[in-house]
Amino acid sequence: MLFGTQTVNSKGHLEIGGCDAVELGERFGTPLYVVDERLIRQNCRDYLNGFRARYARTDIAFAGKAFLTAAICSIMEQEGLCLDVASAGEIHTAFKADFPMDRLYFHGNYKSDAELRMALDKGVGRIVVDNTREMELLNSLAVETGRKADILLRLTPGIDPHTHRLIRTGQVDTKFGLNVKDGSAMSAVRRALELPGIGLRGIHCHIGSQLLDTQAHTAAVRIMVEFAGQVLDETGLAVEEINTGGGLGIRYVEGQQPPTIDQFAADVTGTFIRSLEEFGLPHQPKLVQEPGRSIVGTAGTTLYTAGPIKRVPITEEPGYRVYVAVDGGLSDNPRPLLYDAVYQALVASKADREPSQVVTISGKHCETDTLIQDTRIAEVEPGDILAVQCTGAYNYSMASNYNRLPRLAAVLVADGKADVIVEREALDDLVRHDVIPERLRR
Repeated sequence: MLFGTQTVNSKGHLEIGGCDAVELGERFGTPLYVVDERLIRQNCRDYLNGFRARYARTDIAFAGKAFLTAAICSIMEQEGLCLDVASAGEIHTAFKADFPMDRLYFHGNYKSDAELRMALDKGVGRIVVDNTREMELLNSLAVETGRKADILLRLTPGIDPHTHRLIRTGQVDTKFGLNVKDGSAMSAVRRALELPGIGLRGIHCHIGSQLLDTQAHTAAVRIMVEFAGQVLDETGLAVEEINTGGGLGIRYVEGQQPPTIDQFAADVTGTFIRSLEEFGLPHQPKLVQEPGRSIVGTAGTTLYTAGPIKRVPITEEPGYRVYVAVDGGLSDNPRPLLYDAVYQALVASKADREPSQVVTISGKHCETDTLIQDTRIAEVEPGDILAVQCTGAYNYSMASNYNRLPRLAAVLVADGKADVIVEREALDDLVRHDVIPERLRR
């Protein structure tokens, strides 16, 4: 499968954004994150156009947790998106990139005092309050500093989105939000309206990630609009914003068929508009979406250099398994071990050849570090450049220094040009913050 601007050039090499992947590996080294700028921009435009053509009062906020760098912030600002952040570090990244602070949505189930102060000081547009303790603290800080905090309340709609158990967030038993069904959400609304430092602007939910149909999303939309109707009836407050999160999945492997962005927009806005009528909301609240993976996921490719290749017996059944070791793994992509994420790969230096062998691509870490189990690729040799597809979301952002491997560089490619947007860590970076107490020195 090829994505975005990917093609096979006259040398038989994978090309991304007009750049030869093999030459990228040689120039910048491997492992290497390669990011397709045109595809990211197209996905941003598809979201804005798909939603606003059907419901004009829609904002799209990129979920920065998927992949956030200063350059990505610049692209999102240029494309007219808002930004969903979840920590002081993500706020600081946006600030250093000159992203408009009033277009930030600040999330998290545990925001520290310092983070809340930072959000107020920087003028973050919306703070998405997760719990009543946070709301009380935020009110105190706002009153203390002479500000008013504009908030959304995060709700738990009680929906099981039928995705991997570790990326479900909308069911009843979750650490996130205020439960709609047990009355916690309405109690929080009433309390918010009493607090002088709080401006309740709307409600928010997020039900899960990598969802391959729209049923859970549309169910959540209906519940959220119904709750907004109850708020209007019981308190007189007409909420200004209804944010139903993100979570649209992407196609990692053959057989996965997620909705297109346009189909997703049609289903969500259709349900939203019908629900406004059904539950008697006379006003038109702003609809907010927070996609992450579906904007950057397919735009990312990780390049590795193949190393040792082993043919080993399979213990459970007759036959052999071919292991191809690469120069990265768990530290640059923890998702396969974290929650069974699956990927496809190709030999970038032989992209024009038929996939003729089944191999298991393994990382170099001291762990059962398998990137892809039993995938079919072209005949591979040590030194070949392998390309793992769809690594744009949650790879860079979850990367670590396990086994003290330096974190990877990332390059942004477009129109035959490649620009570094994250520099590769050096070995000295790994010890930069290490301290040897004086008593341990000889």
